[in-house]
Amino acid sequence: MGAKIKVLFICVHNSARSQMAEAFLQELGGESFIVESAGLEAGVLNPLAVAVMKEIGIDISGNKTKSAFEFFKQGRLYNYVITVCDESAEKRCPIFPGITKRIHWGFDDPSSLTGSEDEKLATTRKIRDQIKEAVENFIKEVA
Repeated sequence: MGAKIKVLFICVHNSARSQMAEAFLQELGGESFIVESAGLEAGVLNPLAVAVMKEIGIDISGNKTKSAFEFFKQGRLYNYVITVCDESAEKRCPIFPGITKRIHWGFDDPSSLTGSEDEKLATTRKIRDQIKEAVENFIKEVA
């Protein structure tokens, strides 16, 4: 087995999309990956994301939100930096040193959803499933 592939997922607050992506890659990627997630600013875990992950047996409720700029200042190196926010926020992500392949996956932000609690949960489930599919495809490509 070669070196592990280091992956960082970034979204705006590290509250939902990047947390879900990190959890899926840890769950599905096995021993091949070292995975972290961070936000442009550390925010607060999104209860919708926590709820829809719990529905499929993944508990992210104890996760902390982290700052991508802190990781950047620490000089952390990654093989892949994957932004999972919308296009406008993606442009604000730091450029990590080293040989990093940047990938952008655009997903809607659960924190910007409107409607009833049930509608917001339903849309967050769709986002969760899109993220899972993107992670599965990523594993096939790089592992």
